[in-house]
Amino acid sequence: MKQILAVASKEFCDGLRNRWLLSITAIFAVLSIGLTYVGAAASGVVGIASLSTTVASLSSLAVFLIPLIALLLSYDSFVGEQESGTLLLLLTYPLSKTQLLLGKFLGQGSIIALATLLGFGSSAIVLYLQTNDSLVFTTFFTFILSAVLLGLSFTAIAYLISLSVAEKSKAAGLALITWFLFALVFDLGLLALLVGIEQGISQQGLTQLMMLNPSDIFRLVNLAGLDSSDVNGALAIAIKSSLSQQQLFVLLLSWVIMPLVLANFIFKKKKL
Repeated sequence: MKQILAVASKEFCDGLRNRWLLSITAIFAVLSIGLTYVGAAASGVVGIASLSTTVASLSSLAVFLIPLIALLLSYDSFVGEQESGTLLLLLTYPLSKTQLLLGKFLGQGSIIALATLLGFGSSAIVLYLQTNDSLVFTTFFTFILSAVLLGLSFTAIAYLISLSVAEKSKAAGLALITWFLFALVFDLGLLALLVGIEQGISQQGLTQLMMLNPSDIFRLVNLAGLDSSDVNGALAIAIKSSLSQQQLFVLLLSWVIMPLVLANFIFKKKKL
């Protein structure tokens, strides 16, 4: 455990030195506070948006932004150090490959978690000061926790990419392709199924397909309790599924664990 914490501390300090934490927090804070004020503009309302509208808007923002940031933060975690020769140096210390991977995951995950808490938490404070509704903190706790899990899942996916290629440039390209597939192509494919299949697709079938994308699970977690007027399309159908919010959290957590376990397996088999 001491080795894991040592690696995690190094990764976290690197993130501070490279200003990742400051940059991510600033991006989240500016965009989330902005959406809190203008989220209801589409419906012709000026000023602070309702809690339901704010969470719906933030979920739509986070589902694109968090995976991209997590992938950019982590895609070169192993291939970059392998190219520079520091990966072999690290493994000469009394440090196993599993400990190194978990240490990096803990350090980089802490950056994402802290930036998410500070950035989106600022929006919760603004909304609470305007509405004086304690439900704000309960709702935002769910939102922030699920956002952290979303970021961790794409960090683990980035490790899979980083351990599967031999060049940093290829890892960067695959990271962007991965983001594009999960953030855009997947939902367009679902929409094509809904429109293109003559008899349509069942609610259960749609929900099962959405479980193949952590971004969609994240949205389901946060939009399930909202006013139906804030949700439309495929999500409105899937939200009516029999899956509870707790089950959706478990599924989102599995998207963190499974890629991390697979990345660890690849790392152990990888010849350096």
